[in-house]
Amino acid sequence: MEPAEKVLRVALLLLMGTELTQVFPANPEDGWQVFSSAQDTEGRCVCTVVAPQQTVCSRDARTKQLKQLLEKVQNMTQSIEVLDQRTQRDLQYVERMEVQLKGLENKFKQVEDGHESNTARQYKAIKAKMDELRPLIPVLEAYKADARLVVQFREEAANVTALLSNLQEQLGGLDYQDLNSRVSNLEERLRACMQKLACGKLTGISEPVTIKTSGSRFGSWMTDPAAPPGDNRVWYMDGYHNNRFVREYPSMEDFMTTDNFTSHRLPHPWSGTGQVVYNGSIYYNKFQSHTIIRFDLSTSLISRTRQLDFAGYNNMYHYSWGGHSDIDLMVDEGGLWAVYATNQNAGNIVLSQLSPNTLQIIRSWTTNHPKRSAGEAFMICGTLYVTNGYSGGTKVYYAYSTNSSTYEYIDIPLTNQYSHLSMLDYNPRDRALYAWNNGHQVLYNVTLFHIIK
Repeated sequence: MEPAEKVLRVALLLLMGTELTQVFPANPEDGWQVFSSAQDTEGRCVCTVVAPQQTVCSRDARTKQLKQLLEKVQNMTQSIEVLDQRTQRDLQYVERMEVQLKGLENKFKQVEDGHESNTARQYKAIKAKMDELRPLIPVLEAYKADARLVVQFREEAANVTALLSNLQEQLGGLDYQDLNSRVSNLEERLRACMQKLACGKLTGISEPVTIKTSGSRFGSWMTDPAAPPGDNRVWYMDGYHNNRFVREYPSMEDFMTTDNFTSHRLPHPWSGTGQVVYNGSIYYNKFQSHTIIRFDLSTSLISRTRQLDFAGYNNMYHYSWGGHSDIDLMVDEGGLWAVYATNQNAGNIVLSQLSPNTLQIIRSWTTNHPKRSAGEAFMICGTLYVTNGYSGGTKVYYAYSTNSSTYEYIDIPLTNQYSHLSMLDYNPRDRALYAWNNGHQVLYNVTLFHIIK
């Protein structure tokens, strides 16, 4: 299906309240599309939204062809006008030549009828007239060539007109400007719909897409969910302890295909794989401590440090895979979070929302889920999702909502392709899960279910 057709189909389905089928991106450059369901208060399906692709007309093959053909017709029209001016100019020369040829005929007649004494004089006059006519011969040849070119242009214009007519029939009689306007309007409607449906409940996780195979068995990688438009840098941290070097790749494409990176040296080594880059800073747990560090990547300076009081560290309350994963930092639509456990909560998970600037705890929630029994965890729209393990058959089976301070057991399969998850984080900008799976950097698409009230 062509992109323009796909977008128009989305529009019709939005109007009819019909659910869309899932479509995966053709390649990583197309970005991650998020599938979001909605229902009204009576339980009727309203729409399933695919995050709209930008500049859809610029990628549509038929609209490109239509635009090129229209430009070609305009160029041909201008060329024909130039040729017409030239032929009009040459026609004046031809008319002059006709007059002079008639004069030449008269001169020949005079020679035939005149006396022999006048022959020499008449011959000189004829020769002079021939000298005047000789420069007109190449002009006449050029005129003939231009005339043939005009005919060719007319034939080409007729062919292009037929192609345009056929293409317009395929596009439902729309011209390019009308089509572009309608698609742009549809994109605005879809973006508005996505803004309304910014948050939702996790209902599905796609099959994984392996972006790269590199590094050790454990590590973390991420993009900045608060980065400005056009900033698609990738951050890469190999290992789970006693390492200080963070790689910065200019883009996802560079990360996938090259070793073109800049290295940043942190002032202290990190602990675990729970680091996160947010709004230009990297937040991480200092090795063998419960200290959180905010490190500004633009100035290479520590902006803030703060102890996470009572939080277990140094493999006291790690995830089930170990790796000094006591404190896990994460970001969702609501901001910065810390997941950890305390003795006061009997080793069960504590969830705290942090100020990105000061690292102060804004509010905390205590759960009944043991931290050591959790495989990995991530936040989406204020809800903490926990996996039942890190190897073999894996699923998301526990969800704690900070909005209602309640929990539930769920069953969402998570394909664990390489059998050892050591990092799983949600990116609210990409609306995808970033994972480090046994030395493979992996992405998962997510499906969110929305209730419109």
